[in-house]
Amino acid sequence: MFKHRALALMLKLSAKLPLRAVHFLGATLSWASYLSYKKYAHLINTNLRLSHLKKDSISFKKTLILNISETGKAFLETFAIWFKDYSKLSQWYQGCTGWEHVDAGLAKGKGIIFLTPHLGCFEITSLYYGQFHPITVLFRPPRQDWLMPLISQGRKRGNVRLAPANAQGVKLLLQALKRGEAIGILPDQAPHEGEGEWVPFFGRSAYTMTLASKLAEKSGAQVLMAFGERLANGRGYHIHIKPIAEGGINTPELLNQEIEKAIAQCPSQYMWVYDRYKVRN
Repeated sequence: MFKHRALALMLKLSAKLPLRAVHFLGATLSWASYLSYKKYAHLINTNLRLSHLKKDSISFKKTLILNISETGKAFLETFAIWFKDYSKLSQWYQGCTGWEHVDAGLAKGKGIIFLTPHLGCFEITSLYYGQFHPITVLFRPPRQDWLMPLISQGRKRGNVRLAPANAQGVKLLLQALKRGEAIGILPDQAPHEGEGEWVPFFGRSAYTMTLASKLAEKSGAQVLMAFGERLANGRGYHIHIKPIAEGGINTPELLNQEIEKAIAQCPSQYMWVYDRYKVRN
């Protein structure tokens, strides 16, 4: 118990640091992990290479080097965002491209489904949106109970609500859409067995959630892809919002195609270390 409290205190202290310092420490930790743990290095190298987004060795190496640092930044900035004074968090918002698609989606009255892959800073997008409108975000409860209060404290701010990844959580998502509100989903998160389908993702078969496709088809909601681009030198984040292709995401295969398009915009900031091709038991 003492160990958990001490760790929680250390994580909360990260919110006191300038974002540039948080990112420097995160990048340092990531490089240490890359050089020390074979699995960590293998996942980043293999997943980035097999995506074929960088076809020549020079651009591949450049993106790989950037991605090692960006992966660490993504990890440590999560806690800095969770525990930063909510009134001061807006200092890190450096603009938004595509907000007109939000206005158009809300005007239809059927709700909005935000797809936020493990790209850039996915923690910042719901908090940014929650300044203005209600949003219910699907999350997977942690295996370690002591983390749950930290997650609630960090994510349930402004107009952000949380929905656990279970039957009750899905019900909360549907209720939000019926009210014409927004929901947020990590569409590239590996689902539990029985909750997905094996479909191509960058040319390899990946177990992909069916939930996002079912919600989109059932609700008729506007589906938007969103990610928070991490700006250099700790300057903050720029939010990018785009509508998906006209064909929609009515199948997991179409969903993966849209995720691929988003990642191609900024491959150095995708979490290639995440094991996208596994099945959760």
